[in-house]
Amino acid sequence: MPYLGWRYTFPREGIAQYIEDAVRGVPTQVQWELDRRRANWILLPSRILHEAEGLDNPAFADTVHSINVYDQEFCLKALSDLERIIARLQQLPIPET
Repeated sequence: MPYLGWRYTFPREGIAQYIEDAVRGVPTQVQWELDRRRANWILLPSRILHEAEGLDNPAFADTVHSINVYDQEFCLKALSDLERIIARLQQLPIPET
């Protein structure tokens, strides 16, 4: 199950909106969400957050494992999406502070 993370000590203002706008600008096969509740921001398929009931839930790893094993089609779609999201982020100019 692909997901992408960022770690910020002090994130610049507007960077979350920048990432979220970039993700919305890409046609995806699954829904994506940027979880910013911790020091590490994680961009991941919304399905994982909902099924695991959050990143803090001890069941998170089990949920990811279960989807990896039992829903390969979903994983392939998510991987394809993430490749497009990364390509989009690489094309965008870095926002000014």
